[in-house]
Amino acid sequence: MRLGVPRETYPGERRVALIPAAIEPLHKLGLEVSLEAGAGHQAGYPDQAYRDVGVEIVEDRSALFAADLIVQVRSAGANREGFQADAARMREGQVVIGMADPLGEAAAIDDLAKQGVTLFSLELIPRITRAQSMDVLSSMATVAGYHAVLLAATKLPKMFPMLMTAAGTLAAAKVFVIGGGVAGLQAIATARRLGGIVSAYDVRPAVREQVESLGAKFVEMELETDAAEGQGGYAKAMGEEFYTKQRELMAEIVAQSDVVVSTAAIPGKPSPLLITADAVRGMAAGSIIIDLAAERGGNCELSEADAEVVEGGVTILGPTNLPSQVPYHASQMYAKNITNFLQHLISDGELQLDMGDEITRDTMAAHGGEVTSGRLRELLGLPPLEVPSADSESVASDSGPADAS
Repeated sequence: MRLGVPRETYPGERRVALIPAAIEPLHKLGLEVSLEAGAGHQAGYPDQAYRDVGVEIVEDRSALFAADLIVQVRSAGANREGFQADAARMREGQVVIGMADPLGEAAAIDDLAKQGVTLFSLELIPRITRAQSMDVLSSMATVAGYHAVLLAATKLPKMFPMLMTAAGTLAAAKVFVIGGGVAGLQAIATARRLGGIVSAYDVRPAVREQVESLGAKFVEMELETDAAEGQGGYAKAMGEEFYTKQRELMAEIVAQSDVVVSTAAIPGKPSPLLITADAVRGMAAGSIIIDLAAERGGNCELSEADAEVVEGGVTILGPTNLPSQVPYHASQMYAKNITNFLQHLISDGELQLDMGDEITRDTMAAHGGEVTSGRLRELLGLPPLEVPSADSESVASDSGPADAS
């Protein structure tokens, strides 16, 4: 089988799906690898580094898409406009692996399915122990949480650590992190390393131990949170009465903070509004809000995606693609996730689609002309497909999968 790695076309995307160090394990799987010229350049991986490990460098993008298997960072709905030209290059039986924003852009998955392409959307990888090494959402959230705090540190007109100097004592910055998922925990750890006084809140009480293990104070609010955790450990959408009371309590803590990093997101749904405009106006001039949920509306009422907003001296940033700002290591982590996923799918040089396997079945978004994910079919208003039994036979292919139905 031939695997192709195209250059990313999403505006500002600097990551690459595979790095040179990931190639040897793929060769051992029996894959031949082609890379579009310059695909790794912005991430710090020149074409020659790929040539040195046996990768064919291809100048013509259409020729690259002749590969049996395509791996991308952004595919289908995660690059809706740029992907249109690539979709025309794809063919029935071809396999595409990448992030595809399936819950936000389900219609794009449906379009691709109608072409007979098999799509694995990496956002759908189940949160189970066997799949941890393939979890691109956790990997990219790690990078985003880290870089969010550095972004805040460069904007804040204060230094993070407490310093005792001959010119007097400088008070440490107060940092409040909203959301205790992977991005939030990494933000906590980074802010602590910089010397900030960190507090954090999450609607899920089980997160408390993780927050405190990183040296942060867990903020408690008088709210009923027993039903706040949904599928896969993600936060679950709550009722408006819950969010109204939460916003009132949140405003008091936000007002006392120099930096707020907000990471609260619900997969496939608008981000919950947690910080009102009035809460922002209660903050001291010079304070910073980094809203990592801005892509789906934001946790802050004044956030704008990929924009800087200043209100009463408070700066609100809504970055939507922070991992791309650290492309070298973000690509390294993504490539490792991709490699582990390919090692799960490929045996003896052939793609093995074991539809009884939870990882394969749940990550597959389209196959055989159909949207196969139950969650996506529900979003699209399509009837459920028959779910394969755990003892379903594998489907092998050396040039793309056969029909697994």
